[in-house]
Amino acid sequence: MGDQAEKLRKIMEVQSSQVKAPEASGTRIIAVTSGKGGVGKTNLSINIAIAYSRLGKKVLVLDADLGLANVNVMMGVIPKHNLYHVIRKQKEMKDIIVDTPYGVQIVAGASGFSRIANLSEDERQHFVDDFTTLSDADIIIIDTSAGVGSNVLAFVGAADDAVIVTTPEPTAITDAYGIIKTMSVEIDNLDMGIKLVVNRVSSVTEAKRVAQRVVDIAGQFLNVKLDYLGFVYEDPTVQAAVRKQQPFFVVDQYGRASQCIQHIVERLENVDFKRGGELPRFIRRLFGRI
Repeated sequence: MGDQAEKLRKIMEVQSSQVKAPEASGTRIIAVTSGKGGVGKTNLSINIAIAYSRLGKKVLVLDADLGLANVNVMMGVIPKHNLYHVIRKQKEMKDIIVDTPYGVQIVAGASGFSRIANLSEDERQHFVDDFTTLSDADIIIIDTSAGVGSNVLAFVGAADDAVIVTTPEPTAITDAYGIIKTMSVEIDNLDMGIKLVVNRVSSVTEAKRVAQRVVDIAGQFLNVKLDYLGFVYEDPTVQAAVRKQQPFFVVDQYGRASQCIQHIVERLENVDFKRGGELPRFIRRLFGRI
């Protein structure tokens, strides 16, 4: 095991040295979503954010998981305020941004965030004005709720990239297809990059089999181009890290799951980033859907 770990470490160092941050300036907004809960969506969001920060990026994770907001829990952070307080005009966005020990910032969510769909014009303008203060981030990762609710579609449809997370379980695959189908119907001008990550796989072969199935079905029946972004191994380090309330990328940077996260971020960086620098555009698209 020692020789294998050393080999993985050297491979990771070589890959990291080859990754170059994109030259384009602006904020890239990545929505991470899933058709069902329990597939590891929040965990992936957090660890992708940390891997991005290791590239020198300023990264913020926005917890938009309604009712089950737990980004802060998984990072061992206890925020005093969340998005609900911004909507209620009790706090400004800058007041609820929380620094973490891991080089990324978070904006905590809450069940009250669902009120974004029913804001008055004055509340909406206040929220928009406050949201633009996030524009100094290089990367904003939005951890959405699972499923196909209107708020999920609003965030996904407004983002630059949508990362759909599934596992090899048949129900997870079916639900992943379901959210892609709903996106193809409900989101006008589906021009963001739609990408797929297969989580908790036992082998590369299993990951490719699941990904190919979803990609082929989406292309054949929905005429949706889905890019296979990568996979994450089933790794006991992940659950151990969850119990510690620490990101697994920090607990074991050279572990199998962490290496997969590094590869996913490398793939994201190598994909053409068409828009960028358009946080106001994100806000317009977001409020155009809710």
